[in-house]
Amino acid sequence: MSNLQIGLVIVGGLLLAAMVAHSAWMARKNQPRQASAEQTHTEPHLGGGIEPGLDAAALDVANFPVPVMERKPSLDALIDVIAPIALENVVSGEAALVAMPTTRRAGSKPFSIEGFNESSQRWEIPQAGQRYGLFQAGVQLANRSGALNEIEYSEFVMKTQAFCDLINGTADFPEMREEVARARELDQFASEHDAQLGFVVRTGHTAWSPGYVQQNAARLGFVAGAIPGRMVVPASVAGLPPVLGLNFDTQAAMADDPALSALRELVITLDVPQNDRSERAFERMREAAQSLAGSMDGVVTDDNGLLLQPEAMDLIGSELEHLYDTLDQRDLSAGSALARRLFS
Repeated sequence: MSNLQIGLVIVGGLLLAAMVAHSAWMARKNQPRQASAEQTHTEPHLGGGIEPGLDAAALDVANFPVPVMERKPSLDALIDVIAPIALENVVSGEAALVAMPTTRRAGSKPFSIEGFNESSQRWEIPQAGQRYGLFQAGVQLANRSGALNEIEYSEFVMKTQAFCDLINGTADFPEMREEVARARELDQFASEHDAQLGFVVRTGHTAWSPGYVQQNAARLGFVAGAIPGRMVVPASVAGLPPVLGLNFDTQAAMADDPALSALRELVITLDVPQNDRSERAFERMREAAQSLAGSMDGVVTDDNGLLLQPEAMDLIGSELEHLYDTLDQRDLSAGSALARRLFS
């Protein structure tokens, strides 16, 4: 073999090695970012305490006024049609439970029957071992499915009458046309004062693995949600809806090897009427989005991919303060039991 041939072989080998090295480098470059070996730590939840939240220095969590879980009957004339039920005799809780309808909805609207407990002197869902001197049936006037209509009202009447027949009760139903008109007015108000927000955090260059997203979100107080690809920031009171949600591709989270799944965006969500004003939910949402974008080399955009500038976020915050005031004036304060029911 001549010197020329040997030289060509050497050059060819070097080129092949360079191509292999370049391919390996590109593969590493394009591989989704992985969670580090560092383990995040969150304290276990104690009922009624402060859940793990965002950076304490930024949010001053210790100074949050903790919302109080409401302990009152669910039916309220502000958002429900209520039909009083008079009785011939006191009814036991066992008899009431047997007579209760099998479903708790009339169409798309929640339906409920409450009894007045003779011992505790308060309205409650019937319970075994108790005695009731009165009952009341109610159906919600509106929710995010729309206003109560004539068909749903008729179903409410039929279910209530069936209950009355079994307990020897007599119901006094409000006039249907008036209640349906009231439902439409409430639905109009709710439609104009609903707010469900979403900030999109998009990757700038390299994709993320689900584990990488989860690790970074956990540092900000997000915990695993009920479904794959969802995390939440819990409320300050156990049992209340989460303050924030974080969603990414469910299929990526359920993949055989999630580390190989490539995510290019996640969405942070806020359901404004579901959260007490004292939770400062929008401020925490804004800080979470900006923090994740900073730590994960991403940007914060709206649903259309437009960058969200600080001025735009300031405007959203100002509008939400006005919304909170309006809901307060209507006795439907954000995070209250009535608001959570109406905006659901």
